[in-house]
Amino acid sequence: MDSLYAFTADTLDGQTVALDKYRGKVMLIVNTASECGFTPQYKGLQELYARYAARGLEVLGFPCNQFGKQEPGDAAQIGSFCEKNYGVTFPMFAKIDVNGANAHPLYKYLTEKEPGVLGIEAIKWNFTKFLVDREGNVVKRFAPITKPESITDEVEKLL
Repeated sequence: MDSLYAFTADTLDGQTVALDKYRGKVMLIVNTASECGFTPQYKGLQELYARYAARGLEVLGFPCNQFGKQEPGDAAQIGSFCEKNYGVTFPMFAKIDVNGANAHPLYKYLTEKEPGVLGIEAIKWNFTKFLVDREGNVVKRFAPITKPESITDEVEKLL
């Protein structure tokens, strides 16, 4: 597929969402996990969302259990954890693979458009972030160690 908007993804509650729904929005797409050293980044992601949603930012969370089995829960457990511990109100999607033969097509697209260090496409760990502009172009990839609050300027440029 040649457009991010051509993909669909299932939400935690089982609804299929066409990413076309986010056309015209700036998106921060993140693979997440509930039992990771980076899990506290949910707080920063929620703060970004709360601060910029009215201006057109969407944060999209994609739980993944491929890294150290750090997202073992089912959809209900993941949703409850995110809401209870971090007040997450941004869209959370069903657990997916981000690497390998079973990687979600969206993640195959994202990593092809914005490979990581040395051109290596694979996602290295939880909380890798992709910033997408209002036209659906993947403009930047951020490493897991990059805290959400440190990318505020990048987000503002696109809003």
